[in-house]
Amino acid sequence: MKTLQNLAYVYCAIMGINLSAQSSVWQVSEGAHSVYISGTCHILRASDYPLPVEYDSAYKAADSLVFEVPPEDLNDPAFAMRLMTAGVYQDGRTLKSVLSDEAYTALAAECRQANMPIEMIQSMKPSMAVMMLTVQKLMQAGVSQAGVDLHYAQQAKVDQKPTASLETTEFQLQLITSMGEGIESEMVLYSLKDLERINELFEQMIEAWRIGNLDTIEQLFVDDMLQYPEIYNTMLKDRNARWLPQIEAMLETEPTELVLVGLAHMAGSDGLIKLLTAKGYTVTQLNAD
Repeated sequence: MKTLQNLAYVYCAIMGINLSAQSSVWQVSEGAHSVYISGTCHILRASDYPLPVEYDSAYKAADSLVFEVPPEDLNDPAFAMRLMTAGVYQDGRTLKSVLSDEAYTALAAECRQANMPIEMIQSMKPSMAVMMLTVQKLMQAGVSQAGVDLHYAQQAKVDQKPTASLETTEFQLQLITSMGEGIESEMVLYSLKDLERINELFEQMIEAWRIGNLDTIEQLFVDDMLQYPEIYNTMLKDRNARWLPQIEAMLETEPTELVLVGLAHMAGSDGLIKLLTAKGYTVTQLNAD
């Protein structure tokens, strides 16, 4: 599951969280200039709304919003078509021919449990197949609502706030569809490990997201991924390193930006919070009190 949390960055609600707790929103400052950095869940349940109040506070204080990719592109049906095309083998390969017997058998079993016969996705690349399976299981768990990113993208459109992005849609398309190339079986087995506990893990993630618990976020997203350095570097470390100078450039100008990126990018030694702190910026976790 953790791989898929970073692929599509899906998955985040626990009830009864104290509103005076901290949040997954940080203010990064240098002198008079500030940027807000928020960890987001890209898919939520209806019960996960309203969002923690710190998000609205940062949104109101921001002059513009910065997403991972242009939100209008993700809502374009043409992008979904390109993703599906790129996520399918065009050379006759199939999941059965690419995966080891162990990985293929495990994937087929999980597909049966999710009422999604593997024959339906046989021509998909493993990364796409696992993503489809995970989304299917999350939908069965009631996850069907737009997440934090789309919520604020829509609000920004209403309020006519400018938006920008850290990456292109094409980059993320390539990122998703090339995930695990060369280690397909290992990636599938790794991704399937937690599907049996998907509801429990989802709740843990929501709780950590709501209160900005970086230790728990690191345990859920980062620790296991470190066993697969290629995946970790591609999905988290390298992207954070490319985003860092872009965020630093925002701190050199007067307007205040709200940067919204997947929750996993906040935690760990290569996470944005530690990277920005190490650079000497003042990083403050927002608290509604």
